[in-house]
Amino acid sequence: MKNSQSKEDYLESILLLSRELEDVHQIEVARRMGVSQPAVQKAIKLLIADGYITVDGLHLHFTEQGRAYAEEVYDRHCTIRRFLELHGVNSADADADACKLEHELSEASYDMMKKFVGERDKKA
Repeated sequence: MKNSQSKEDYLESILLLSRELEDVHQIEVARRMGVSQPAVQKAIKLLIADGYITVDGLHLHFTEQGRAYAEEVYDRHCTIRRFLELHGVNSADADADACKLEHELSEASYDMMKKFVGERDKKA
């Protein structure tokens, strides 16, 4: 794993899988992300070292810190996607762009988007 973007992508994938499956395995992470199992194994080792994930046999589990970070990353993704959709971007493009922007956007810009989305969704 080269950077925090990669770490966040793995955490987000594991989070979404954990919402769909009772037990998350490395193979599901590899399939979801379109990467090799050795790449996932390497990433999991780093996530364990960072204190975000534990492994129980073949099952991946979040630590409290890991789940909180993954939720934060995913919430950021959803907010950015929603902001783009509210500005007329189609859902597929908004989702793809949110994947890129969630890692690069400044806190000030993200806070503005979050406020805008919150206000718009309250009115709906």
